[in-house]
Amino acid sequence: MLRALMYILPIALTIYAFIDCLNTPEDEARHLPKVAWVFIILLFWIVGPVVWLAAGKARRAPAGGRTPGEWRRSHRTEWVAPDDNPEFLKSLREENEKDESLLKDWEADLRRREEELKRRERDDDGTGKGDEGPKRP
Repeated sequence: MLRALMYILPIALTIYAFIDCLNTPEDEARHLPKVAWVFIILLFWIVGPVVWLAAGKARRAPAGGRTPGEWRRSHRTEWVAPDDNPEFLKSLREENEKDESLLKDWEADLRRREEELKRRERDDDGTGKGDEGPKRP
């Protein structure tokens, strides 16, 4: 039984540290990038997991006696959905205003061109400036 524990304990410790490292956000990994910690945990069986648990992760005490999960949920710094994010909504409004402005410019240009074409047709029909002379019905 003691022999089995000698093998099971390091494997369990390695698995726990490996999963903990993978679930840790990149900005909470201290001293080294997360990828380096994964290699250290997997290559150095006993020392790697112990070092990860001792120094690799920024650990915080629960605020007000709450669990870390409750603390993260109550102090969320990122937006859950885009429609809750004021910056995203502002960017949509600005993009919509740009599109409306562009559409108005295109409509004004189209009206100008249509007027210009009508003027040319009137000039060609009424004055006889064309090559064939005045047009007959």
